[in-house]
Amino acid sequence: MYVKNFMSTPVVSVSPNDTIADTLALMREKQINRMPVVDKGKVVGLVTDGDLREISPSPATTLSIFELNYLVAKTAIREVAVKHVISCTPNTKIEDAALLMREHKIGGLPVVEDGQLVGIITQTDIFDAFLDTLGFRSPGQRVVVETKDEVGVISDMSAIIKGYNVNIASLALFHRSNTMVQILARLNGEQATEAINALKAKGYQIE
Repeated sequence: MYVKNFMSTPVVSVSPNDTIADTLALMREKQINRMPVVDKGKVVGLVTDGDLREISPSPATTLSIFELNYLVAKTAIREVAVKHVISCTPNTKIEDAALLMREHKIGGLPVVEDGQLVGIITQTDIFDAFLDTLGFRSPGQRVVVETKDEVGVISDMSAIIKGYNVNIASLALFHRSNTMVQILARLNGEQATEAINALKAKGYQIE
């Protein structure tokens, strides 16, 4: 799976000369919490609602409300946007994008191709990819099989399930230890229950 399969496009963005007030208003209108700062199609910065909250004045400020509103209305977003932007490409693997977010403790990545902004991928998109991997949106009966991690397990299970004309709609593996593995599958077919019982009869542990 690649970023291009899960990224959002087109991207809501702002220009370097847009004000903090305009940016905040656009974020609220579009119900988003991060926006690339784009100049002629090129990403030159990134701003989040968290960034804008951090620059908000503290209660101890000596500025009047009129002065504060003036600053927010007049200050260009380029003055507060993050300049060093971590990005990826449409062909970045989804797990690599997730790792970038985790390593840099950020919630989203602009997607850049040939120097131009073409999309954005966020934590929510990563969650969607995770749910797809687990088959959350796939049809069928959910089953978890715990078995030894050894050659031929998937082939053997598939043969049993096929015997009942049941389709494996999704499949994911989770290693519990060096010797055991959990296999999460969704079985789609009228005899899914019978296929599961056959797995049990063959000695597979069903959870």
